[in-house]
Amino acid sequence: MRSLPPSRRLTTLPSLLGIGLGCMTALSSQVKAATRDQTVAPAQEKISATGKPKPITRRQATTPLRQKHVQQVPGGTETLIVTGTREIGKKARDSIAPIDVVSSRQLTSTGQPTLRDAMQLLLPSLTVPTGGFDTGALTDSISLRGLSSNETLILVNGHRRHTTANIYADSGPQQGTTPTDIDMIPLSAIDHIEVLRDGASAQYGSDAIAGVVNIILKKQDHGLTIRSNSGITSKGDGYQQGIFIDGGASFGEDRGFIHVSGDLVHQDHSFRSGPDSRTGTTINKILSQPEQTRESVAINAGYDITNTLQLYSTATYAHRHAEAFQNYRLPSSLASTPGYAAIYPDGYSPLQTLEENDFEITAGLKGRLAGWHWDLSSTYGRDFDNIGLKNDANKALPASALQTTYNRVQGFNDTQWNNELNLNRKLNLSFWPHSINLAGGAGYRYEAYSIAEGSSASTYGGGTSLALAGTSPRSAGNSNRDVVSGYVDISTHLTKHWQLDMAGRYEHYTDVGNTQTGKISTRYDVSRRLAFRGTFSNGFHAPTLAQEHYSALTLSPTVARGLVAATSPGALASGAQRLKPEQSTNVEGGIIAEPFKGLHVTTDFYQIDLRGRILPGNNLYGVEAANILAANGITDLPANITNNNLSTQWFANVANTRTQGMDMTITYTTKLRHAGRINWDAAINLNRTRLRHQATRSDGTPVLNAPSRAYITTAYPRSKIIFGGTWVSPAHRWTVALHEIRYGQTTSALTYYRNNNTSTASTTNYLQFHNRPKWTTNLSVTYNINKIWSTTLGGNNIFAAFPSKVPHGNRYLGAAKYYLSTSQLGINGGYYYLDVSAHF
Repeated sequence: MRSLPPSRRLTTLPSLLGIGLGCMTALSSQVKAATRDQTVAPAQEKISATGKPKPITRRQATTPLRQKHVQQVPGGTETLIVTGTREIGKKARDSIAPIDVVSSRQLTSTGQPTLRDAMQLLLPSLTVPTGGFDTGALTDSISLRGLSSNETLILVNGHRRHTTANIYADSGPQQGTTPTDIDMIPLSAIDHIEVLRDGASAQYGSDAIAGVVNIILKKQDHGLTIRSNSGITSKGDGYQQGIFIDGGASFGEDRGFIHVSGDLVHQDHSFRSGPDSRTGTTINKILSQPEQTRESVAINAGYDITNTLQLYSTATYAHRHAEAFQNYRLPSSLASTPGYAAIYPDGYSPLQTLEENDFEITAGLKGRLAGWHWDLSSTYGRDFDNIGLKNDANKALPASALQTTYNRVQGFNDTQWNNELNLNRKLNLSFWPHSINLAGGAGYRYEAYSIAEGSSASTYGGGTSLALAGTSPRSAGNSNRDVVSGYVDISTHLTKHWQLDMAGRYEHYTDVGNTQTGKISTRYDVSRRLAFRGTFSNGFHAPTLAQEHYSALTLSPTVARGLVAATSPGALASGAQRLKPEQSTNVEGGIIAEPFKGLHVTTDFYQIDLRGRILPGNNLYGVEAANILAANGITDLPANITNNNLSTQWFANVANTRTQGMDMTITYTTKLRHAGRINWDAAINLNRTRLRHQATRSDGTPVLNAPSRAYITTAYPRSKIIFGGTWVSPAHRWTVALHEIRYGQTTSALTYYRNNNTSTASTTNYLQFHNRPKWTTNLSVTYNINKIWSTTLGGNNIFAAFPSKVPHGNRYLGAAKYYLSTSQLGINGGYYYLDVSAHF
């Protein structure tokens, strides 16, 4: 791994922990003789109007930990936050880094039954893929600030969430990602979400380059909520139905709580394909929304053993069945196999299926001891994926063993076991006029990734399925690694109005070595209505085990693409090298202003330099590609797939990029006396990524082609703007929300096709295709029937805007009239819904 420059190099783990523990001991010995209230105050300090902590009374301090940590109803900048800071009682408005707080009410008001799609309608800096292909479309991913989903860290109640085992293997900006699928967490379980738009690797570890999404679960110990959401697209398909239930109870003489939540969500296919160039009909269903059914449950519980010691636990489980169409196969493709021709006389459309089981459990103890807050936790998470096929054909199988359905063509398993000890206290020292918040901790994480061999039928004949090759014995296997980490975080005021926060972290990976990261943040409050903040940090993303070891062959009617592991025999023979961690440098500056009472404006500018980006490169074609695949045990390729229609590649550290942008949020409330109020809001993200350097082959040619360069520089919108207002009637009986969203332009390099759009015309000449900016309108009307029942009728993209159409000569087989490999506007058009809920 490349070492950091001396000016940015931090200490090693032993010295880091030694310094941290030494500072804690030394500083503790210098703490002022505390008053009676100050002795117990740090656990529950309140924040005064000036932002300076003030102690509470002893009676308040004896309140059980569970009650102390019950969340306030999130309402924006006044909400207390726990993300991006180790201090207790910090408000979003007073944060030293940009924080978005999204409440459960805001999520449900979007009318979307999935968390990912709801967040997309609320946060400009967050984007989701337009569609995606094959099994990659079956995992729900999110991205921040125009970077891949691997650069966003997901937490649940402050604990690192495990990732999916389903790697996105097809070409596109998400290729190679194994993101945390946030839709496997019940939407009904979420109290609010805190989105830190800042590099935070020094605080949280790997992946926190673009930011951190912390999902906070409900802790209410009473009540029951039942909600139904039904919706359909403007084309009359893609029906979605969601049932959401959650409720809480107390136990142990009101010393404990438990909150249980469950979702059941179903989504039908939607079809948007253009005419297939081979048939002239829309029989090809490749351009479609996957069908899926997802059941999920969450349990969040805590028990106050004493007033200073709490036992807590969180558990989630989800099952998903999903299906995505591949390209249509002509009847002529089965001419040499009478058995299959009899089964599919009109041709066939393979369906890739996903059977996914995902679970995670966290158990921990936290409390106060000798003025320290401590939190000891263990989190175990696992994701199992079985990739199957319906409507398939394997010509290598004898007639007596013909199969059209495989329950397992590929199988993946991702495991993470994370253990942490976090310490935190507020100190008052004789030589320093301001309190100091000192935090530190250590962690151990075990990661494992397994690739299962495909069923015997799917691998028979060297994996010659006409839809998806089964995983060969040579590509199957198990991998794992250990990660040890330690960090120190110190925050204080240099003056009454000037805050400073410094953090340093060391991590050791048994497969990729050591990383050292640091972060320094500052904020200066000029007045109660104007403040400035800034951050400088470095970060990293360790290559995932999937990026290091995944290998597969994707087949279309006339095209085959292989993605092999960098450590596989075929890749090593062609010059592949072991993956190194991505390294980043983040610089951010912002302004927080209240020009006049009630108008709140935040503006943050950022620059993210990302070095050694991990992407598939080294596209090789024809005979070279066939030799690499053969060395990896993939043989007997279909005879009609040769030359430019056969390619292979592997993951490598191939590029350095610079991402620059701006985030702005504006909120204001207009009071209409006897007519209620209007809550106005506007938010904008401007974002641009440029390629600063790319790796080259031994002959000096670049490893990235034009489409790959576009995936990392222009596949995300140059801008995203959300603005509108919400009117609330005086008695809160009616609520009407109207918002506009503008998605900026994306640009892609598209392949030219020939021979009736069935074969690649060139591997060097591409069309620069501009997906023009799009406007969408979202409208909802809510009526609260009584204190229990409420109903909402609404629509997203009510005027049914669609992405720009791809020129016919750049559509493979003619069907893909919209380009799926971007993160702009989705392909469904309008979506209209009815939401009914009851609160008991």
